[in-house]
Amino acid sequence: MKVIIFGATGMVGQGVLRECLVDAGVDRVLVVGRSPTGVRNAKLVEIIHHDFLDYSAIEAQLTGYDACFFCLGVSSIGMSEERYRHLTYDLTLAAATTLARLNPQMVFTYVTGAGTDSTEQGSRMWARIKGKTENDLLKLPFRAAYMFRPGAIQPLHGARSKTAWVQAVYTATGPLWSVLRLISPRLVTSTEQIGRGMIRVVREGYPRKVLEMADINSL
Repeated sequence: MKVIIFGATGMVGQGVLRECLVDAGVDRVLVVGRSPTGVRNAKLVEIIHHDFLDYSAIEAQLTGYDACFFCLGVSSIGMSEERYRHLTYDLTLAAATTLARLNPQMVFTYVTGAGTDSTEQGSRMWARIKGKTENDLLKLPFRAAYMFRPGAIQPLHGARSKTAWVQAVYTATGPLWSVLRLISPRLVTSTEQIGRGMIRVVREGYPRKVLEMADINSL
């Protein structure tokens, strides 16, 4: 399997990258990002790319892949609807549309979030925009597309949030996460589980296109 990862420097992306690198069935990992991951591995190739609306300059390097794990995302806190839509919907669809054209047999998996509004009509701005993003990704001519909707995520194997206050919370509450995963598996998952789950749905498929927390943890 050859995979492309977007957002590999974020907390979830770090976890997904690790699982791809340790999985013997993944032969090649291409990371597309604005900054290097700092990871060294024989499987790994990185492209530093700054215009996430236009991939024409690197299209030749994006062909021949079996899967894309799209982990790029931002918090909506303090952000206008227009700005959040640009960073969430516009950037995601620009990459996905390009990849669907170049790799029609690709499986595309997108990290969205618990509470996403598939109706696109709800009162929560972020949930409406995430819902539209999901809906439009599912219309693209990929072999298959899956929407991963995690809620609380335990970072494992050194994965860290790029947001300082979020990482501070994870550091302070670290000892509690394993307990929470045991007593509330429907509320908590991990970066490891998300990464392994993404790889598995590419290999084996899944009966639902939108995966909630229970689905992710069952993989």
